[in-house]
Amino acid sequence: MKVIILAALVAVVASQGYPKPQYPKPQYPKPQYPAPAYPAPAYPTPAYPTPAYKAPAYPAPAYPSPAYAKTPEYAPMPYSFNWAVKDDPSYNDYAHQETADDKGYVTGSYRTLLPDGRTQIVDYKADDYTGYVADVKYEGEAKEYKPAYKPAGYPSPAYPSPAYPSPAYSAPKYPSPAYPSPAYPAPKYPTKY
Repeated sequence: MKVIILAALVAVVASQGYPKPQYPKPQYPKPQYPAPAYPAPAYPTPAYPTPAYKAPAYPAPAYPSPAYAKTPEYAPMPYSFNWAVKDDPSYNDYAHQETADDKGYVTGSYRTLLPDGRTQIVDYKADDYTGYVADVKYEGEAKEYKPAYKPAGYPSPAYPSPAYPSPAYSAPKYPSPAYPSPAYPAPKYPTKY
């Protein structure tokens, strides 16, 4: 019983609460810092003369010019060549011929069969003075390009009938279900457009 009375007393005291303590705000003095007592440097003085800086004088770079060995100049070698292709099944028909003399003068021509049936012929000359000069001509009449490809006429394969007899098994016959015909009419397509 004493315990119950003690617990009730503690509950009554705890329910009343304690007042919040009131403390005065502390008053701190404002800090005072003394100014530093360093003497300011006095220039110039006999002990410390004013420094004198001179602009640096760099010498101009002197790079030697590169010394390349002179490229040997060979005289032009005379030559002559020609070739041609004429293959009718693949429609390849072109040719080229060229000749050069010992002074570097080159002449030549080439021709090719164009898809429109014309032949393009280019005659040209080239040298160090005039450069490359070409004269382009066309021979024949231009027509619509239609390749003459025809598919190979291979016969349809004819397989022989098998040499073994057909199997004796046959699937059981079930009556086919009767489906009603559709309620909409069959479409009628025009025969001529």
